[in-house]
Amino acid sequence: MRKHGLRAIILGGAFLVSGCSFVSDSVWPSLAGEEEAAPAPAVAAAQRTAEAGNTVATVASATAAQPPLGDGVFSTPVSGNLTSTGTIVGQKVQQLSGELQQLQTRLNQRDGRLQQIRTSTVNNAQRYHGTVAGVQARLQVGSTPGNPQLINQWNQAQGELDQVSRDIADMNQLANDVAADSSLAAFLLESARATYGISGAVDQDHANLAVLEDDINRTQVVVDRLLNELSEDVSRQTAYVGNERRSLGALALAIKNGELYGSSLASRAYPPSNAAFSGQSLGSAPAAGRPLVVIRFDRPNVEYEQALYTAVSRALDQRPNAQFDLVAVSPSQGSPADIALMRSQSRKRADEVLQTLTGMGLPADRVALASTTNPGARTSEVHIYVR
Repeated sequence: MRKHGLRAIILGGAFLVSGCSFVSDSVWPSLAGEEEAAPAPAVAAAQRTAEAGNTVATVASATAAQPPLGDGVFSTPVSGNLTSTGTIVGQKVQQLSGELQQLQTRLNQRDGRLQQIRTSTVNNAQRYHGTVAGVQARLQVGSTPGNPQLINQWNQAQGELDQVSRDIADMNQLANDVAADSSLAAFLLESARATYGISGAVDQDHANLAVLEDDINRTQVVVDRLLNELSEDVSRQTAYVGNERRSLGALALAIKNGELYGSSLASRAYPPSNAAFSGQSLGSAPAAGRPLVVIRFDRPNVEYEQALYTAVSRALDQRPNAQFDLVAVSPSQGSPADIALMRSQSRKRADEVLQTLTGMGLPADRVALASTTNPGARTSEVHIYVR
């Protein structure tokens, strides 16, 4: 596949990158003498498909569906009837019963607040997805780079996602309040059990204490269920908003270029357990074999973004935990001054490709940088390998 000097070669595997920083010359180790091995049969087949121009990219939604919120309704149980005895123990029982009723009233109010937050979260998420869908539809049919109308819609989507974040903050505060209620319920239960040891009680006092203890236990169950569901909602929605913010970053890049790529690359991978990269130089040569993508900057304004996204996206679909080697390749022929100039230009181009990948959502800790010269190169090139 060739587009304005770009040749993309799609392998059978794939890896992620992200980060948006420029890299100084000190992180570009020389890899002169690098040789490319012959591709495996599966790689060669994929390469033939790409070179034949038969690859069709399916544009995925730039956002994922909002994870479901809990649907629990948490009403406190009806308390049992207590008979007044007039004893000191009976007065203590009445005091604990009054505190329990106050706790139950607060819990019912917290349940009402939870239902309000859930409704707000769903409505804000729906508006957000509707705005993003409008931007995607416009980009799908084509748009001018940096279209101000799309920029305004993007800003609107970001504001709507911020509203979802505020809903999550409210939910988190509610969880803290319920945690305090849980502590109070535990205290009431301990106090009720300790009251059995107070002298001066009649049989009815102990019967009342048994009823009160059961009421507190049932209330404690409601508190625990409410707290667990709140914790799960906060966890799921926080992860969802984080993913959507990365998707908005990829969408911003698409608006800048006037072309829709697809979902954020970050959504297609999970971070490695022993991430050792983050824009660091290579400690060894890149992975052997043909590069995943070769970008030749043999003319101004090379349009490589869509082919790059397609190749990396397909690689990540097959190997979500992949890592990449990004190599700046410069010609080795000419005067020392010319060679030094081309080496600098190649590294600058590699920085641009790195920023493009990070804008698409590829994490920075998935890419390592290197530079090399190639006697066969006639212009600045950037090679991307799957490691």
